[in-house]
Amino acid sequence: MTTNSTPHSICVFCGAQNAVPQAHLDMAAELGRDMGKAGKQLVYGGGDCGLMGAVANGVLSSGGKAVGVFPRSLGRIEVEHKGLSEMHMVDSMHERKQLMYDHSDTFVILPGGCGTLDEMFEVITWRQIKIHEKHVIIYNHLGYWDHLILMLDHMINTGFARAETRQFYTVVNTKEELYGLLGL
Repeated sequence: MTTNSTPHSICVFCGAQNAVPQAHLDMAAELGRDMGKAGKQLVYGGGDCGLMGAVANGVLSSGGKAVGVFPRSLGRIEVEHKGLSEMHMVDSMHERKQLMYDHSDTFVILPGGCGTLDEMFEVITWRQIKIHEKHVIIYNHLGYWDHLILMLDHMINTGFARAETRQFYTVVNTKEELYGLLGL
């Protein structure tokens, strides 16, 4: 899949914490419901908490397919989702990211923490070094990623990243922009 195609299988990277603003949880659930209604497949980290659980439950509630990839060792920290269409249990975070990448046409970055940033930077880096041409979309919901976007610009403006780095991801600020790119 290239960046110009409409995706079928969408990988969503996002937070797994429950104690976050309700507006972010509601957005993730709505995105999931709309993905399911549009016949899009969700690929994600397999958790049943935070935005991860919200987006998966949204997809499932609208009859869509949700595919989780969950590292066995993460079970000490997070709760795996027991009601997914498909669950892949893996041995490492690297294996998790590779499998999520292999099963996805595009990547959407929702609000999250360090794990979300790790996943996002890996797929941007892979795009930069031409491992893939899949679309990476950063959804700056309610300005959550404002500081990250400033940091990316700072890296480019100070010469630590090339100007073409901006071509490896797209920042959207509205649901309409996001849905347009996802074909929802």
